[in-house]
Amino acid sequence: MEHKQFFHHPTAVIDEGCTIGEGTKIWHFSHIMPNCTIGKGCNIGQNVVVSPQVVLGNNVKVQNNVSLYTGVICEDDVFLGPSMVFTNVINPRSAIIRKDEYKTTLVKKGASIGANATIVCGNQLGEFCLIGAGAVITKPVAAYALMVGNPAKQIGWVSEFGHRLQFNESGKAVCPESQQTYQLMNNTVKRID
Repeated sequence: MEHKQFFHHPTAVIDEGCTIGEGTKIWHFSHIMPNCTIGKGCNIGQNVVVSPQVVLGNNVKVQNNVSLYTGVICEDDVFLGPSMVFTNVINPRSAIIRKDEYKTTLVKKGASIGANATIVCGNQLGEFCLIGAGAVITKPVAAYALMVGNPAKQIGWVSEFGHRLQFNESGKAVCPESQQTYQLMNNTVKRID
């Protein structure tokens, strides 16, 4: 493993068998466990655990105190807020070993998960969705969906820049920051420009 291509704080622990991309930064007291893959330009905050076989794409931002358990896959440009939580077993018990029952959780490109949110394993979070702080995700999330609460409910749609979209009578909306145009049809949002 070549350490010159990425930065790691002296208190970080990086186990054998990891692949870590160029320009990635790994901060204080974080533990990168065996056989995980971290892409280019990622930022792994303080006190983060990346468990074996976890896959992070390029430009993934992991804030402080996040644990990414085996079964988690994050595509490019994902944001994981401070102290958010992934699970990987549906019915955990201390006295029963269920390592062969880990569920996959896929977080698609550009998705953001707010501080203290919980993602129950086995669900897919769609591209550019926004999970509000403290939300508990118990089912799959659509692309561009805005989710809040416990259990989380969809309250709207967001743009790729994270702004709430206001759709007109023909189902079109424009992001106020990027000016990108979106179409809502059959409860699905797509960018159309």
